Amino acid sequence: MKTKSTFTVIFFTRKSRSNPNQLSIYVRITVNGRRSEMSVKRSVSQNGWDSSKNRGRGNSENIRVLNAYLAQVYNKLLQCHKELIEKDKVVTSDAIKSRYLGEDDESKTLKELIAYHNGNMIHVLKAGTMKNYYTTERYLQKFLWKKKRVKDIYLKQLNFRFITDFEHFLRTYKDSKKQLMLSNNGVMKHLERFKKMINLAIKLEWMNKNPFSQFQLKYDKYDRAYLNERELKLLETTEFTSNRLQKIKDCFVFSCYTGLSYIDVKELTENNIVKGLDNTNWIYTKREKTDEQVKIPILPKAWAILEKYKAKEELDVKTNLLPISSNQKTNAYLKEIIKDCGIHKNISFHVARHTFATTVMLSNGVPIETVSKLLGHTKLSTTQIYARVVETKISEDISNLLERFKQKEKSKSA
Repeated sequence: MKTKSTFTVIFFTRKSRSNPNQLSIYVRITVNGRRSEMSVKRSVSQNGWDSSKNRGRGNSENIRVLNAYLAQVYNKLLQCHKELIEKDKVVTSDAIKSRYLGEDDESKTLKELIAYHNGNMIHVLKAGTMKNYYTTERYLQKFLWKKKRVKDIYLKQLNFRFITDFEHFLRTYKDSKKQLMLSNNGVMKHLERFKKMINLAIKLEWMNKNPFSQFQLKYDKYDRAYLNERELKLLETTEFTSNRLQKIKDCFVFSCYTGLSYIDVKELTENNIVKGLDNTNWIYTKREKTDEQVKIPILPKAWAILEKYKAKEELDVKTNLLPISSNQKTNAYLKEIIKDCGIHKNISFHVARHTFATTVMLSNGVPIETVSKLLGHTKLSTTQIYARVVETKISEDISNLLERFKQKEKSKSA
């Protein structure tokens, strides 16, 4: 928008309070007769200032450096004035001064962005997800202090170098025992969360450029652990004298035949058990992680486990159906269980979900689209990460293909 306002920038001096032989240099910004003044944090001898030119007098090295700096200040103030006009902001001497000092509304800091993001997302994201964002925040704070010696930074100062430096900090960060804390994928997860916060700043118009625009997140691909048919059978048939281990084993096997995650098994109640259209028992629930509704027919082996614990105690409709421990204890007990079964794999409760997708479903010919629905995925590509077709299924499919070829040859020769 066009403006008829007057705008001037003038440098002037005042006697230094700390040194009577020096003059402190200030700059005065005037817009429509209204002034704002600030120190430029420079001084000059009384004989070294030319009041007619409002610049340092002489041609010494110190004076040339001083005048070059004053020229930079002058040009930056002109740029601040231009930016306010281009963005249809109210142009005042105070507004120009604030923009120069980085104190205007658009000069948001990283700490302000994180606070805004977490304050809004706490009502949207699950507690577990928010916990991860808080961890990323702590790593950013450590990086700022250890590598930059600052507690905060303006968003406009974030660039590609900042991102790569932060990545290097994460990759080399060690705990008190001098051991590396994060794997490659752990580093990428923190950068992914940081990128989402930066994207929010872009949408809020707090930033003009995205420092992640030339940065690629590179995850290492790896096969997710699961129990094959032999291992699952071995686990099912192993009985434990320890009550705590037997309960966790049953919960794990139940998950292997339903695909439910730990939290969804933990929250399962009588209200989630309904009769389906086929007059068999189904689980109707919502995934805690995504709030996606899932409907799962209860396979006989999963139903037997529910019946086992239902018969042991009177259950209120609000009572959890299965006796599962805390996530930490459950995974600790699972390591004991797997070791006692003679299975040499690194197992967590989430492996049951992979086992359901791969061994129970896909290996037995259930289409991946159906598996995706049972797992509560919104994208088929997510299911493909979990499930892989095992060699026995490939062998079976090829055998069926060869048999069809033989049948066709017979029909041609007949």
